[in-house]
Amino acid sequence: MILINIPDNNQQERKYIIRTIFGAFLGLSYQVIVKPSLRNINIKLDNNNAIFFEDHFFNNFSTSKSYLQKANLPKETKAAKNFNQFSVEKNTPIVFGRDYLHVTDSKITCGIDIFASSFFMLTRWEEYVNSTRDEYNRFPGSASTAVKNDFIQRPIVNEYLEMLWNMLVHLGINQKRKKRKFQAIISHDVDLPLLWKNPISFIKKIGGDLVKRNSIKDAAYSFKSYKGYISGKSKDPYDTFEELMALSENCGLKSHFFFLCGGQHKEDGSLPLSHPFMKNLFKKINDRAHVIGFHPSFDSYNSPNIFSQELQELQEASTQTITCGRQHFLRFEVPRTWRLWEAVGMDWESSMYYPDAPGFRCGTCYGFPVFDILERKELRLREVPLVAMEVSWNSYKEYSPEKMYADLNGLVNTVKKYNGIFPLLWHNSSFNTTLWRKFKPVYSEVLKLLKAESN
Repeated sequence: MILINIPDNNQQERKYIIRTIFGAFLGLSYQVIVKPSLRNINIKLDNNNAIFFEDHFFNNFSTSKSYLQKANLPKETKAAKNFNQFSVEKNTPIVFGRDYLHVTDSKITCGIDIFASSFFMLTRWEEYVNSTRDEYNRFPGSASTAVKNDFIQRPIVNEYLEMLWNMLVHLGINQKRKKRKFQAIISHDVDLPLLWKNPISFIKKIGGDLVKRNSIKDAAYSFKSYKGYISGKSKDPYDTFEELMALSENCGLKSHFFFLCGGQHKEDGSLPLSHPFMKNLFKKINDRAHVIGFHPSFDSYNSPNIFSQELQELQEASTQTITCGRQHFLRFEVPRTWRLWEAVGMDWESSMYYPDAPGFRCGTCYGFPVFDILERKELRLREVPLVAMEVSWNSYKEYSPEKMYADLNGLVNTVKKYNGIFPLLWHNSSFNTTLWRKFKPVYSEVLKLLKAESN
């Protein structure tokens, strides 16, 4: 049994991150002992060998939640320049702590406060204390410590985890860690099931092509698409569901379709769930054993009433029990939005992602139990942070398909290194339009990559 001695301040926060690292991530047996006079975290193995992690954060705050101030955010992160025999990457980012390591056969002293740093990344308390918001009232990646210090594409919590495990191995731990296997989660936020809902939608699209986008080429393509659809010669360009399921099936994967089902905002444009197309679509998804999930509307992220009402409507329309999903437009308020998912008994959600910065918003490629920083308690809900969304490369950045594939390939390889989870979001509507046609092959190639890495 590993004995983990901790100071007596901020106990719930300390116990949560220890529970997550040693329990949820590593799967080790341990016991936490609170010692009032202690200043650092001491980890003692059965053979009496020990690791001492310097505390560079929580000891500065004697009262609960007093750390939740913008002034306590890291001003900048340092990188470990000294050689660290236990690290799996060079220049490990140090959110809290110092670049110090002393090693003997029986004792290790580490200046990197991996516990406070991991707590910072997983709980996203940074987003609670920093009021910066974008035009959609979202915390932007550009305001985050990870983006500012250029480690958004490094799952630094996983790096800390590997460093800790290598230290434990060096000291002779007699336990085995939890085995993990690379996993891909393919998801499609169904904001718009159909483009040609009615003749008015055609008129609006042609008007937008000519006036807003000033493109005769786009207008001609829209006219051809609409003409083919109403004549029955071609499908609606957003009706890609059967193709998506077939592509996933060919790679041994399941598609998760997260359905928008309500909302009064202009960005809420879904069909009524009672529409014949939707009823038939739900049946097709269920018959082929894919997943129906929840995509709460634009204004749902801080409204229990809207959230629960929309979930009830989706559950009544679906033949499956709804257990997972993602917020529309990735609108999220820490920790309030997590509470909404927890209150209705959902298993996991996957909104933690910066549209303008692909990568690891929570610093990890593992799913993890959520911690409510205000209630100071661990929730049953798990967060499975999104790693990549297609619009990041085509809407937020104007990248080529080749650059997009190269970036996605790099992210997949990073997640594979830690046997983590790679959640990919590709909207059903991002295939058969002038904006997206050239990116369509990228999706198929990435699925092949995920299939190959999953084997």
